[in-house]
Amino acid sequence: MDLHQFIQNFAAQFNDTDVSEFRPETRFKELKEWSSLIALSIIAMIDEELSITIKGDDIRQAKTINDLFGIVKTRA
Repeated sequence: MDLHQFIQNFAAQFNDTDVSEFRPETRFKELKEWSSLIALSIIAMIDEELSITIKGDDIRQAKTINDLFGIVKTRA
């Protein structure tokens, strides 16, 4: 999965945030819709789509979508 596809899958976890808000440099935890439930959805999406396990600490460590993608790539 490339970064573009990762962003699309990431954005699909949000219901009310416009897709144009999602870019590599987006600080996702600053989005109004961000919640612990969405964090769990993202963890599940990464597991389902990529068969890669990440934890809450990985999400806490990441500031941007690109940061999280980098973490995921190191586990591939």
